[in-house]
Amino acid sequence: MITFAAIAAAAILHPVHAPKLIQSSVIPKESKAAHDARMHWWRNARFGMFIHWGLYAIPAGKWGDKTNYAEWIREEAHIPVHEYEKLQPKFNPVKFNPDLWAAMAKDAGMKYVVLTTKHHDGFNMFHSKYTDWSVEHTPYKKDVAAMLANSVRKKGLQMGFYHSIMDWHHPDYLPRRGWEVADRPADGANFDRFNQYLRNDVKQILTEYGKIGVLWFDGEWENTWNANLGDSLYAFCRQVNPTVIVNNRVSVGRAGIEDARLMAGDYGTPEQTIPATGLPGQDWETCMTMNDHWGYNAADTHWKSTTVLLHNLIDIASKGGNYLLNIGPRADGTFPPEAVERLHDMGQWMHVNGDSIYGTTASVFEKLPWGRSTTKLMRGKTRLYLQVFDWPKDGKLVVPGLGNRPLSARVLGGSECSVVKGDGSVTVTVPAKPVNSIATVVALDVVGAPIVYKAPAITADTSLVYGGVPVTMSGPSASLQIRYTSDGSVPRASSPVYTHTIYVSAPCTLSCATFNGATRVSSVTSMVFHPANPMPAATVTALIGGANLSTYKGTWDKLPDFVNLTPESTTTTSTIKNPMDGKKAMENVGELYTGYIRIQKDGVYVFALSSDDGSRLMIDDKLIVDNDGPHGVIRKTGEVALAVGPHKFALAYFNGTGDAGLDLKMKRVGSAGWKTVGQNDLFHE
Repeated sequence: MITFAAIAAAAILHPVHAPKLIQSSVIPKESKAAHDARMHWWRNARFGMFIHWGLYAIPAGKWGDKTNYAEWIREEAHIPVHEYEKLQPKFNPVKFNPDLWAAMAKDAGMKYVVLTTKHHDGFNMFHSKYTDWSVEHTPYKKDVAAMLANSVRKKGLQMGFYHSIMDWHHPDYLPRRGWEVADRPADGANFDRFNQYLRNDVKQILTEYGKIGVLWFDGEWENTWNANLGDSLYAFCRQVNPTVIVNNRVSVGRAGIEDARLMAGDYGTPEQTIPATGLPGQDWETCMTMNDHWGYNAADTHWKSTTVLLHNLIDIASKGGNYLLNIGPRADGTFPPEAVERLHDMGQWMHVNGDSIYGTTASVFEKLPWGRSTTKLMRGKTRLYLQVFDWPKDGKLVVPGLGNRPLSARVLGGSECSVVKGDGSVTVTVPAKPVNSIATVVALDVVGAPIVYKAPAITADTSLVYGGVPVTMSGPSASLQIRYTSDGSVPRASSPVYTHTIYVSAPCTLSCATFNGATRVSSVTSMVFHPANPMPAATVTALIGGANLSTYKGTWDKLPDFVNLTPESTTTTSTIKNPMDGKKAMENVGELYTGYIRIQKDGVYVFALSSDDGSRLMIDDKLIVDNDGPHGVIRKTGEVALAVGPHKFALAYFNGTGDAGLDLKMKRVGSAGWKTVGQNDLFHE
């Protein structure tokens, strides 16, 4: 059996004990103008290359009889650390040509490159000063990260690094996997020491590898990482390099990706998916593979077609996001030929149509019957790029709901087109055949800012009325008006104009529509507000701080009735969080929190319950949030009107195997921000 001491000796070449861990979470102050300036190049880029490359390229996805592995091979195949370490002396990518990689990214139309400096296996693809578990100590010896960064910048592209927080090799990283305890015991492990090592590596790649545009973290979901550590690491990155852009996985904000208020870092990172409507209110980037794996897998032939890849890029840009498209290089340092072919084909399209992607903002249309659209505001006019997937057979490309006067239209890579304005639409007469069968782009210039005839949206934290509910309305065009009524009638030209947040203080049906002058040009959006009678507080006295906590063991696919089960243990707690065994998440475990939540002021309260796996919140015997079932970290919300004082609650939770998580937040409607339910809120008799 390999000992902990042996692992430590193998992993750390230059252990650092003297520096004190920086705990500051003070993020450098930044005005909106400064933030926009920092994000400017990234927002304009829209298209980047992700590169997952490391020791895992050597087995090429195969271990034993199975061939479905890639960068997770050590975890998924349960490879002991001493066996995995045997890959290091085999890494010798003699065909690695960083200039060629950078040229392929440039020619494909990409504007930035993100390389894995460290994936979850802990292996550093740069010359780390703090470990010999790095490319420097392979037969290749050269600094892959430095070489590629230099080549990328020579091509005028931005360089970024992916750096995993999770680390399956470092002796101080916790938690351990259950299957590796005998091989890699946790005795003597110190997570603070690992955190210092992580900081040291991060500082090195941010200061010694030239200008780094993006730092892309991952592996933040394990229970040893939390919001305090994440926020502190984000602040550290910005203090070391004030211009660097950091993704949301630096902290635990990924679970709150649907709510920009809960997101950490500078932008969201949906993975292998394109949000149906984008992520309004925040910057975001979809990362996606070309086939089914991130790292190289020789058996994976499930390659997306160039058509799919380009449609993905267009769809993402039309929703205001970036596309980070992954390559998994082979162990010899070359790209798979299928990837090279697709990069070339995408570049051919981008060479003609790149203007419809770079520097654009999201479509002003909710949906178009023939394809997608992106937007570019110009002096005195707007250019609408119409990416046409389904070319009109009659030669008439109709742009519905567009109220602007058209100026001109042309096919990118083709001819000028005639254009006329109709009643609430614009029609472009296009050639009989498209320039490109995948997507032909028509650039349509119109007078002024976009005027789009579509229904406005109504946004409110709740439909329950007690006191006042702040309500906002958002329309498609600044030049159009939103008029509203509160009696359920259809808005008219004489109805009030929405100009700022309104407060609904009585039950009503709020209806709104878009108007162009005195003419209604959209359908009506409505929201019904119901009366809320706060549930009375419990008549209890002499409450003691903390909630009752009962812990159970068992295997479940959904929440059991804990009342009919015998708990393994009972205690009281001032926090709500997933169960731990030391610093490791417990598996096949259930928890039941009971007691009282103290409410400080009458009102409507929204509760946000995040869990992995299932959870359920009851208040005063009423179901508020049902987040049951085995799943990753999912956040669901529920609302209830509560009177000041203590209210009986029960929160049930279970975790199966693997990752775990539990968090409960609350906010009173009309107040600012969420608060974690904790010590000042929980009581028992």
